[in-house]
Amino acid sequence: MEHVALSRALLVLAAFLASSVEMVEALTIVLAVGVTRGWRSTLIGVAAATVALAAVVAVFGPALTVIPIDTLRLVVGALLLVFGLQWLRKAILRAAGFTALHDEGAIFSRETEEARGAVREERAGLDWYSFTLAFKGVFLEGLEVAFIVVTFGSTQGSIPLAAVGAGGAVVLVGGVGALLRTPLTRVPENTMKFAVGAMLTSFGTFWGAEGAGVRWPGNDAALLGIIALIAAVCVGYTAVLRRARAAAPVPAGSPARPAAGTSPLTSEEAS
Repeated sequence: MEHVALSRALLVLAAFLASSVEMVEALTIVLAVGVTRGWRSTLIGVAAATVALAAVVAVFGPALTVIPIDTLRLVVGALLLVFGLQWLRKAILRAAGFTALHDEGAIFSRETEEARGAVREERAGLDWYSFTLAFKGVFLEGLEVAFIVVTFGSTQGSIPLAAVGAGGAVVLVGGVGALLRTPLTRVPENTMKFAVGAMLTSFGTFWGAEGAGVRWPGNDAALLGIIALIAAVCVGYTAVLRRARAAAPVPAGSPARPAAGTSPLTSEEAS
């Protein structure tokens, strides 16, 4: 019973952290559009995206429950490994200084300038630019959250529990954003992405192996050991990359190497 409670607590924590990261990024877009062009159309776009995400969870959640649990865990485990390793790769590259840290302030400035310059087009009484940008920002950032809620919840047999973690993040980030009316630039976003990547990779390893017939010592308690091991490996790998970057010679005539975390973002690493 204690092992089940531990697994569910980790599930809620993973859903909360992943949702917080995605909602911080969505908040930046919503604030830029709302402050610049008005809140009515922007908030209607946010509401429409929220309804669409809820529909995704409502449709796909029950559909997954008809799949045999071992098959479900094997498939979900593989998908979580893909997601988790992507998050870890980006977090490690940022922490090692190979790509720039995600800058919500710079994104807010860029979105604000684009919103000011966009032509105002009225459709159905709405500023279409504000509506569509807010909708796309919340929906696209929220899709990963919906994926985590559906997969975690269906595998553990409790989609509402995963939704509680995601909902808590939405309320917290949205509430703070509404009070401050500025992007949450002080949130340690890369650290949170590192933690989420480690947890997704750990859950993927755990469930994928269970789906393949492995029985972990300690049952769900083994998750703590897997998370600790993956986090330690990633911290060590980050330290190795930092040393390698610092020791690499700068070719003659090349611009000076930027400080850690300030190198230009590529389109692949910008999210």
